[in-house]
Amino acid sequence: MMTIDLNCDMGESFGVYKLGYDEEAMPYVTSINVACGFHASDPINMLKTVRLAKKYDVAVGAHPSFPDLVGFGRRVMAASIEEIKADVMYQIGALWAFCKAEGVKLQHVKPHGALYNVAEKDVTTAVAIAEAIKAVDPDLYMVCLGNSAMVEAAKKVGVKYVEEAFADRAYTSQGTLVPRKQAGAVIHDVNAVADRVLSMVKNKTVTAIDGTVVPISAQTICVHGDTPGAVEMIKAIRAKLEQENIILKAFGR
Repeated sequence: MMTIDLNCDMGESFGVYKLGYDEEAMPYVTSINVACGFHASDPINMLKTVRLAKKYDVAVGAHPSFPDLVGFGRRVMAASIEEIKADVMYQIGALWAFCKAEGVKLQHVKPHGALYNVAEKDVTTAVAIAEAIKAVDPDLYMVCLGNSAMVEAAKKVGVKYVEEAFADRAYTSQGTLVPRKQAGAVIHDVNAVADRVLSMVKNKTVTAIDGTVVPISAQTICVHGDTPGAVEMIKAIRAKLEQENIILKAFGR
């Protein structure tokens, strides 16, 4: 039987500001990436998110970023390699504490935003992230963009990893994500997205923005839970996969 993990970024509310549809989306995903306070969230929201994941038996991962709360972690920062390693270790540790307190196993680490975008192209940055993960807990998985420098880094450092594809993001013919600033970078048609995910899982391909069919290997699919209609899209993706007898489960289980 084919299996696939659906991962979703969560816990991105901050103080009195609510972001995302965590409660509504949680029952339909199998893993979540929890903001660790550097691009979003705060201690109480991290704790609430871990408790929510425990309630729905969803696997938990850390979602570290550049220290860019104002820019939501989407701005590249001139951080040294040592700073990146320390920042990632710090954020993993913060979430680990809440997981430990709630009796939840931490499954993985997935970089957020600009840190992810830099790491997918720059192997030095990716190695720093992989080394930080291994230093904290060698049993943690590193979530990597498929066919990227992140995969190379995970292999080089010797950390467990899974390759990731994005449900609603357009791809280039080189297999990289189309930048968000470019028209058509995000796909909003629910049926189109569900069909794309099915192709990613069954055929191991994705159709690029120029029509090229690109090979893709993914053990986890990223779905977004913070945009209007996101929950309906996640439900449609799950229903499409289940219709094809594809088992949805966290990759670390």
